Amino acid sequence: MSIQIFSKDNQANGNFNYGGILEKKPIGFPHDGGQLRPYSNLFYWAHAWAPGIDSTIGLHPHRGFEICSFIIKGEIEHYDTLLDKWITLNEGDVQVIKAGKGISHSEKLKSGSEIFQIWFDPNIQESLYVEASYNDFKSKDFATVSTNGVERKIISDSNNQIELDSYGIQIFELSFDDGKNNHVIHEDCYHSIFILSGNLSIGDKLSEKGDFIIIDKEKTLQLDTKNNCKVFEIISPIIPPYKTYSEVHRIN
Repeated sequence: MSIQIFSKDNQANGNFNYGGILEKKPIGFPHDGGQLRPYSNLFYWAHAWAPGIDSTIGLHPHRGFEICSFIIKGEIEHYDTLLDKWITLNEGDVQVIKAGKGISHSEKLKSGSEIFQIWFDPNIQESLYVEASYNDFKSKDFATVSTNGVERKIISDSNNQIELDSYGIQIFELSFDDGKNNHVIHEDCYHSIFILSGNLSIGDKLSEKGDFIIIDKEKTLQLDTKNNCKVFEIISPIIPPYKTYSEVHRIN
């Protein structure tokens, strides 16, 4: 059994604008001080929120990575040098920036809003040499299916609905009825799970809102979910078919 739990308290911290935007980072940069480093083709994962007033992260550059923003709550506004205009994104929407040769962007989080910003590695040794691109996906475009007490929002499954170049990425939001639920673990994959609300137990290991879990080397797990548990899950390959940036540059 391989289950790693990173509590909210043990994740890296970040902030912008003197606390106008706060962050917890399940996967941070080496200087952030968190426990977890890049793995699979997941390079960075930040949970960011604006606790008080609207707050803007100024224009800044990216190259190579696929920079994805998932709007968990509220509303954000986004500007980038490719489209050269501000765009509004609402709860449940997804933004995908393929940074390629280079792109700069800025984000405004409205008061009370929350997002995930996650960086995927699409084989950065190649993506650094292609043109940047941008795409938005609206919440209404994602199918939701309910079976056996679990409501599953399919953001991207094996059909790759959000058109990522990063190999083997699948993304879901799961809402559980209280009780025991069997969860299938894909062979040769990591299941990376962020608890959005409620709590869940795997055996005698209890996890709560804000905790981050990595699961592999299993076939099926029984999750004991309570208090309207909702999670965000990414499935990714244990060994991608290319050398990732963190491997090449030995980030640890």
